[in-house]
Amino acid sequence: MELLTPRSRLTFTGKGGDLFSVLIVNWLLTFITLGIYYPWAKARRLQYFYEHSELDGHPFHFHGTGRELFVGFIKAVVLFGAIYGIFFYLMQLQEVWSIVSAYLLLFGSVIAITPLVIHGTYRYRMARSSWRGIHFGYRGDLKELYRISIRDGLLTLITFGIYGAWFQMNLRRYVLGHVRFGNSHFQYKGDGLDFFLMNLKGYLLSLFTLGIYSFWWQRDIYNYYVNNLSWHFSDGRRMEFRSTATGGGFFELMVVNFLLVVFTLGIGLAWAHVRTMNFVLANVQMVGDADLDSVVQTELEHGGALADELGDIMDIGIFL
Repeated sequence: MELLTPRSRLTFTGKGGDLFSVLIVNWLLTFITLGIYYPWAKARRLQYFYEHSELDGHPFHFHGTGRELFVGFIKAVVLFGAIYGIFFYLMQLQEVWSIVSAYLLLFGSVIAITPLVIHGTYRYRMARSSWRGIHFGYRGDLKELYRISIRDGLLTLITFGIYGAWFQMNLRRYVLGHVRFGNSHFQYKGDGLDFFLMNLKGYLLSLFTLGIYSFWWQRDIYNYYVNNLSWHFSDGRRMEFRSTATGGGFFELMVVNFLLVVFTLGIGLAWAHVRTMNFVLANVQMVGDADLDSVVQTELEHGGALADELGDIMDIGIFL
């Protein structure tokens, strides 16, 4: 099947001033309520980014609510509070067995929770995301995700981090391969060896150029993520994603964003976010002959925002 000419179909329509209004209200209410408003702030922020991200002129929508995220937030705080409470209790005993047990508890908890966070975050976030009334969904199996995480996590540990490239690609391939949009689905074909060699080259060249090549390294990573993603439809047709990002583009984006935030004492963060979203979506092209009107609803909504909040606490970002 011959693919068609690449087209820029994704756009971001947000404005720095509008986003600043959202963020400043979020910050003030979160501060005044001693953090209690945070879940509602997160929901409002996500809704803004979704509603100003468009495909073929139609915006995406996030249907999650502050109440859902608040329940997940409370559960996450209680869970991590219990883990760290036991950790510090064991540490203050100052016995060899207690210190060893404390660190085993901490690292064991991270290993046990991470696959649950990824799985739960995708189930919740995808179920609450839609475009033109059609919902996204995630159909991955938690047991399989644990199998991949434990196997590849141990191999990464044994190889002193080298196998991390394969770990990341295997995880990304499994998770993105189980994302659905109605009766269509996505595939990711990144390879661990290619990703490892690309990052090795990026690390060495960044080292030799005193960090200058790091912008081109970021370009390579971004392009690799985008260029290996495809969207498949029930009639056998597909869309391929292609990146047009350049090293110079990343350099300009990151340097200007840094200056915006630093020299405005943080006020320019909203404009930095908008510039980033504009850059990301403007540099993704889609090529293929698939008919988006052929997609029909198949996904159900799944409740439970606990994993999404755990992901925030653990700084595990959702990748798409």
